[in-house]
Amino acid sequence: MGKVKLKKQDIWIDMTPMSDVMVLLLCFFMLTSTFTKPEPVKVVEPQSVSEIKVPEKDVLNILVDKEGKVFMNMDNQIQLGDVVLAVTDQFGIGLTGTQLANFKSDPMFGTPMNNIEKFLNMEESQRRESLKEMGIPLDSIDGGKSEFQMWVKEARNVNSDIKVAIKADKDTPYKTIKRVMNELQDINENRYFLITSLKTQED
Repeated sequence: MGKVKLKKQDIWIDMTPMSDVMVLLLCFFMLTSTFTKPEPVKVVEPQSVSEIKVPEKDVLNILVDKEGKVFMNMDNQIQLGDVVLAVTDQFGIGLTGTQLANFKSDPMFGTPMNNIEKFLNMEESQRRESLKEMGIPLDSIDGGKSEFQMWVKEARNVNSDIKVAIKADKDTPYKTIKRVMNELQDINENRYFLITSLKTQED
């Protein structure tokens, strides 16, 4: 009995739906992701078991390195421009358009007022390196507010809904963190987030 030969047929799979799904997923992740700004100094957060999420918008981030230097940033660049103009105006400092643009382009700020104009005239790479050795002063000026308190106060004036978040290195002395908290309490900023890394069971 003769064998029946089956005609071979090419298998063709339409990949169009799969490529459409991949493009949609890619667009979704691009639109919903948030980018972390580079920080002038590396900070390793202490661990905790708290899983409270820090808001992603309308946040004034306060960064304290292990040497006690204080830096800040805001997510809203328009509001940041209003804040810096309000603070510098109290010191009689008038920033040029280029200096203001440089300030807003930096991921974080932490320059004392007596050095801010010279600092903003530097190239971007020079500003990044110089900032590591600076920090916002916590000392009161003539018995009044400190520069740190002025920045926080003006950020609150510009955006009444802003949240304050403190991120400190695990090796930062407690007295430094306590001082930052006292500075906030003195201007009635009694609610703030403490940023930590999540402690796992293995840790």
